Amino acid sequence: MNTQAFAAGNEAYKQANFGVAVELFVQAKGPGEVSGQIDHLLGNCYMRLGRYDEAAVSYADALRDSTYGHTGALACNRGRALLAAGRPQEAVASLTMATKDGSYATPYKAYIALGDAYLQLGDARDGGVAYRNAAIDESNPKPSVALTKLGSCFMKLGRAADAIEAYRTALDFATAEDNQNKIYASMGLAYVAANRMSEAADAFGRATTDGHYQLTPEERISADAAQRALSAKSGDGPSETDALLAAAGYGSQSVSAGVDPLDPLGKSGEFIPSPEDTGFFSLNEEEVVKQDKKIRRKHKHGGLKAFFIFFFILVLLLGAAAFAYWKGYGWPMQADVTTSLFEKANEGADYSSLVSPKLTDDARKQLDQELPAGVKSVKAVTQEQSMSTSKVLVDVQLQDGGSLAYTATLVREGIGWKVAKIELQSPSTAGGDTKLETEPSQSDTADKTDANATQPTENATTQSNPTTDTQNTSEQNTQNNDQQSTDSNTQTSQN
Repeated sequence: MNTQAFAAGNEAYKQANFGVAVELFVQAKGPGEVSGQIDHLLGNCYMRLGRYDEAAVSYADALRDSTYGHTGALACNRGRALLAAGRPQEAVASLTMATKDGSYATPYKAYIALGDAYLQLGDARDGGVAYRNAAIDESNPKPSVALTKLGSCFMKLGRAADAIEAYRTALDFATAEDNQNKIYASMGLAYVAANRMSEAADAFGRATTDGHYQLTPEERISADAAQRALSAKSGDGPSETDALLAAAGYGSQSVSAGVDPLDPLGKSGEFIPSPEDTGFFSLNEEEVVKQDKKIRRKHKHGGLKAFFIFFFILVLLLGAAAFAYWKGYGWPMQADVTTSLFEKANEGADYSSLVSPKLTDDARKQLDQELPAGVKSVKAVTQEQSMSTSKVLVDVQLQDGGSLAYTATLVREGIGWKVAKIELQSPSTAGGDTKLETEPSQSDTADKTDANATQPTENATTQSNPTTDTQNTSEQNTQNNDQQSTDSNTQTSQN
């Protein structure tokens, strides 16, 4: 690269001297050299000079430089150049490539140019899709431009109602710098197409109210038609629509007035049925009264049935709710309240909403002291529930690998449950037996523990030395005999 020529060309480019800049940028490139930066600036200069084919070639050369990047911007510029050069089919391919570049910061520019290319090809549907994508692009600072173009696509597709909504949205996004008059004029055309003449006249009036916008011939014809329709509607004379209907055979001004054009032979009969055909006027007074009572009874019973059905459903719902309350159900459930209490206590969060407000200060302190720390997981194993109180057995897995079993006592609080007491269970209770005990005594627990601790030792001794067991049995029998003799002597002396 000729850095001196490139610097001079860059300076000429900044001063908008694009002709000189082109000559310097061409000198800056060596023979066969690929430089995305130089070709990018060279393509911009060609675009400013109106040399669109050469601009497209320069942008294509810049795209061949993989180290330069800026794929989205280069593809978009190349598509615009091809579009300006009258090559819309090639422009569609280049602009589509620009929209697929995820690093392209302003994809709405490519979408707007892509919509213009589709319209040149006569494809209003794909053009509308492109304009819609441009309008919803978050980087688009002026979505009103894309929305206005989207409205014109709807008009080409014959969807006047959708075009009206597009123009309305465009007005919502339009700023003082945007040409709102053009949007109002386009909206007027859409209103005329939708046969909403009063709104069309209002839109055309807004477009020309400040005198800065001149209606196009098509817009002027539509504005005049809307005004004539309003004048005919407010005046006494027939409108253009009335004249068309009269020419078709409708209305009193027609030569064939009095003859229904839809039924010229009179086969359909009159609108009001004949009394002889209906039989209504042949009824006597008694039959009329009977029919009236039948109709009244039918309407009355209909409302009564609806009331009884509603009342029956209400009773069923209330009964189901009462039964669930009696069986100990509520919301939240006992297991959910208990596990949430342990989890919040472990996290250091406030769990006052889960504790019964009726607890004394001492009971609350004891409950707080029972809650363990270093909890890994909490699982509700079983529960016993009634209408007013419930108990939940909780298995707590600690982070150090150990486990603890707790019994949580809950009391009813409205339709839900609150924790009133937490008790740590013994290791034997935490094992396979998961049945809850109401109030286990300390002596029973100690006896069970001693029995469980002694039984394995006796079994091991019995299996290892059967001879010793026989001797021990003999000695125990001897001791029992001596004890019985002593007891008998004692009893004799007492006698």
